[in-house]
Amino acid sequence: MQFNQLAQRAAVSFVISCAALPAAAQVEATGAPPDAKGWRAETVTSALPQAWSMAWLPDGRMLVTGKDGTLHLVAAGNVQAVPMEGLPIVMDSGQGGLLDIAVHPADKGPNVRVYMTMANGTTDDNRTALVQGVFDGKRVHGIKTLFRASPSKTGGQHFGSRIVFMADGNLLMSIGDGGNPPQRIGNMLARDQAQNLGSHNGSVLRLSADGKAAPGNPLAGRQGALPEIWSYGHRNIQGMAVDAAGRVFASEHGPRGGDEINRIEGGRNYGWPIQTHGLDYTTRVAVGKPSVPGMVDPLLAWSPSPAPSGLAVYTGTAFPQWRGSLFAGNLAAMDVRRIEFDAAGKVAKQERLSIGKRVRDVRQGPDGHLYVLTDESNSRILRIVPDKS
Repeated sequence: MQFNQLAQRAAVSFVISCAALPAAAQVEATGAPPDAKGWRAETVTSALPQAWSMAWLPDGRMLVTGKDGTLHLVAAGNVQAVPMEGLPIVMDSGQGGLLDIAVHPADKGPNVRVYMTMANGTTDDNRTALVQGVFDGKRVHGIKTLFRASPSKTGGQHFGSRIVFMADGNLLMSIGDGGNPPQRIGNMLARDQAQNLGSHNGSVLRLSADGKAAPGNPLAGRQGALPEIWSYGHRNIQGMAVDAAGRVFASEHGPRGGDEINRIEGGRNYGWPIQTHGLDYTTRVAVGKPSVPGMVDPLLAWSPSPAPSGLAVYTGTAFPQWRGSLFAGNLAAMDVRRIEFDAAGKVAKQERLSIGKRVRDVRQGPDGHLYVLTDESNSRILRIVPDKS
């Protein structure tokens, strides 16, 4: 995500108030989050090939993307392949593949619009794309490309690729910056694209349901700015969630240290690579400054990096003490972290649910339980339930 700090701080976890003034950021060092108590994980299935994301259909069944370009239907623990007609070329290389999935919230069936993000193209010419098709209960057909990020890039890093629908029917879509140095896009380092408003890379986009720039986007009138951009200065957002009040949260990969949780607001600059708590992978030198005037401080920054993935806001009843908390999945840390806020919106508490496998996605299902998707060759779906023992 976005961050920078002196080398000696790279092994410390930081909680940062996004409401703090940049000149006097309220930084509180924390240790590793303690373990959460009173829960256990039930296995729903362990028969998914390298899964990336999951979404529920109106009838309670689940669609799960496979990174290799496949789609799977999960019902009562059984998994079956879903044919897709018209899917563009999926670049299944590095971090690329068939990635996020969402069902249009207004569709109640039997035919529903399904939205998927993907790395599209080849290793020499690729970009993050948004496609949409119709699921008729057995297959996804009529797939069309709604949006392709520009400029295109090379390599297999930093596609971002989370999507969330807003109450107004528009959607937000994250686009990664394109890669680590020495990766370049055009005449600049890929990471510098995050401060380039003429590039979609390193931003969150606000799009209509048909993939166009949504009306009222905050930067649409600025000279040289692409009209789809909602916020910018992002490195690689791989988790987004919206709470009942319409507030948008994102989990973002930093470089070496400095993974972040941010609250995303239209027109704001989140700093990467000027503001960050992380170090350059190669040089181990701080990338930018921890806090820069005019840029948004994160709600929370972690060092060392847990490598965050999916994100969910919990509203269920199985764990009343968890209601309103964010749950952030993590790849490297192999856990899910619960983040609790106080009345002022500041981080008040953290604790972890140790999964023991890389976590790719976290969602709340229609039954009110949290579901965890693991990142492995045979991915598992786990349901988090109270431990009565």
